[in-house]
Amino acid sequence: MTSQGLELVARDVSVQFEGLKALSDVTLAVPRGRITGLIGPNGAGKTTLINVLTGFQPVGTGTVELEGNAIGGIAPHKLRRMGVARTFQSGRLFRDLPVIDNLEVTGVGLGQSRRDAITEARQVLAWLGISPLAATIAGALPYTDERRVAIGRAIMCTPRYLLLDEPAAGMSEHESHDLAVIIKRIAGELGVGVLLIEHNIGLVLELCERIFVLDSGEIIEVGAPDQIRRSDAVRHAYMGTQRDEIIPALAEQAAAS
Repeated sequence: MTSQGLELVARDVSVQFEGLKALSDVTLAVPRGRITGLIGPNGAGKTTLINVLTGFQPVGTGTVELEGNAIGGIAPHKLRRMGVARTFQSGRLFRDLPVIDNLEVTGVGLGQSRRDAITEARQVLAWLGISPLAATIAGALPYTDERRVAIGRAIMCTPRYLLLDEPAAGMSEHESHDLAVIIKRIAGELGVGVLLIEHNIGLVLELCERIFVLDSGEIIEVGAPDQIRRSDAVRHAYMGTQRDEIIPALAEQAAAS
């Protein structure tokens, strides 16, 4: 726990599906104003953990705490009002509405008047550098713009914590760089605690102060980027999964450090 206790925490969390453990005694903390990473091979339990932290998945055993207060069993929409926001791998925008309306609806849902929600929606789009998209129908957006709009919607009303579920999926190197700038600004300028879940290991190593590695529902490594680069446990976890991308990336990063 930080000295101020400003963290979103999963503590000794276990989740089972039909007798199979998806998470086993997982402990993870996301401090305010910092970027924390969560990586692991496909099927490791990353999305299940995000669902637990945001109220979409009940905890089997263990606790989830928001700045010292237990929040297990609180509905996702109520957690959002308490400052815990997320994005989804699929975007989940209102595809028939213009971009600005997607953000406005979020603001109204969080208790803003329509006028205030529209004002903030415009400010958020400008802050993200995507104001020209305001009148575009969300369903017509290119994939990468859809992800940026999803982030814009998630930072409406400035949450305390933001969980990003594979925001760089499908992005080019240039687009991933632009995304990295946005994520740094969210943590640094807005003071939001960010949990970044990504298969783009290079992006995680670049952005995160502390990284948790999940494999088969268990945390197998926790540490700074240098520790993760050199971890035999991490390399072993990724053997046979995305080997062409993940293992060379870790090796190159370790050799360069």
